[in-house]
Amino acid sequence: MAHRPGRPAPDEYAPFYAGYVARVPDGDILEILQAQLATTKGLLAPLSREQTRARPTPEDWNILEVLGHITDGEQVFAYRALRIGRGDLTPLAGFEQDDYVRAARSAERTIEDLLEAYAAQRRATIATLRSFDAEAWLRSGTVSGNPCSARSCAYIAAGHELHHIADLHERYGIGLGHTS
Repeated sequence: MAHRPGRPAPDEYAPFYAGYVARVPDGDILEILQAQLATTKGLLAPLSREQTRARPTPEDWNILEVLGHITDGEQVFAYRALRIGRGDLTPLAGFEQDDYVRAARSAERTIEDLLEAYAAQRRATIATLRSFDAEAWLRSGTVSGNPCSARSCAYIAAGHELHHIADLHERYGIGLGHTS
């Protein structure tokens, strides 16, 4: 059933998400999400326990917390896509990322465990999105008081991950020939 939905228009998501959507390269969003799975696992799996626990500043999340956050965020974005894609017009609430990170306690988990959870969620997201026909991709709902299409949820999930992976490269030094 997988249809190529095309890039969402700016009026299909809250302005806050524009940076995430802009990060997503052109192409089939399902292929992009699939490729990210291998790339992210390849980037993070080799890290030592010490590397995954390091923080650029004391206030920053460590890599375990970042990966837990990516996974939690994706679960929320996929749930939104499912609800909207299935035609549920119930307004959906936002979520407070810092509360989720604190409650998840990802810093107490291993990178292997978190990568397994991430991979399972990504596969579930892709499976859900593959079930969408052309009409489902274009359906729109409300998230945090803003319009949101099903296809924008897919792009937001991909772009959210790209945002955090770029941060891991830039501020954490991961994957740049050295690690912090």
